[in-house]
Amino acid sequence: MMEFPSKFKIIIKANSNKNEILGFDEIKKGYRVNIKARAEDNEANKEIIKFLSKIIGKRVLIKSGLRSKEKIIEVI
Repeated sequence: MMEFPSKFKIIIKANSNKNEILGFDEIKKGYRVNIKARAEDNEANKEIIKFLSKIIGKRVLIKSGLRSKEKIIEVI
């Protein structure tokens, strides 16, 4: 299981082949994440919450960036 801080940044690519964390982007200071869901009708955001909660083992919230590829995630 990966270790995450209580707040962190992700850069998502929606409509990918599978849900996966590609690694940390040093330039953008965030984790690159591929998500299968489309970036329409809030589907990608719901999938991000489900996917990250499962990986981290705790609930997560999208604190900012609901309509952006770059999002701030908070572990609760």
